[in-house]
Amino acid sequence: MGAKVDTWDMVLVHKMFRREFAALPELVRAVAAGDRARAEIVGGHAAVLTRGLHHHHTGEDEMLWPLLLSRIGALDAELVRRMETQHEVVSSLLERIDPVLIRWRAGADEVSRDELAALIAELSVALDEHLDDEENHILPLVSDHITQVEWTALGEHGQSGIPKGRKGLVALGAILRDATLDERTRFMALLPAPVRLIWRTVGVGIYRKDHAKLYGAAAEIR
Repeated sequence: MGAKVDTWDMVLVHKMFRREFAALPELVRAVAAGDRARAEIVGGHAAVLTRGLHHHHTGEDEMLWPLLLSRIGALDAELVRRMETQHEVVSSLLERIDPVLIRWRAGADEVSRDELAALIAELSVALDEHLDDEENHILPLVSDHITQVEWTALGEHGQSGIPKGRKGLVALGAILRDATLDERTRFMALLPAPVRLIWRTVGVGIYRKDHAKLYGAAAEIR
């Protein structure tokens, strides 16, 4: 199979999902009842996150779990089955979140706000449990049983889920937010040259402004 796959990029994306979903319930709860402008800002951020997580998990469901199950033994297969079950839990929560999020963005009512915050908090807990298991038990299997070509294809699927335009630059900034200098350099190398140029020239500033709009302070990111 050749050299082992390095799964650092998956962990970097996981870090973004962990951080953003953990912070989101308080962002939602802080929106005053009736403040539709603020609900749209926070709700739009939530919608990008939920769509991104769904896309991320769809890629694993279709491109990773079947390959692993075809190459590993029965004991390790149980770990993959656990991943599939956890994905079902997360998917169910995302399905419950979607209509509440739509309702809250439209009306900014207190009932929808509190229901949404509670659901996202539940999702964050379930997601942390899943990502812990995946990083501790599954990514080592990936290194041993998945080829670099297959891993690259999964990464390209993930990139295809990043929104275009301004939202895409914001999403990229969120991924790079807690990256080390080495991780940032390696991740940017995976992107097309025009995207790298746009990020350096205008993307950083766009992400900082978006972060300040959400959290009240500009993000410290290069």
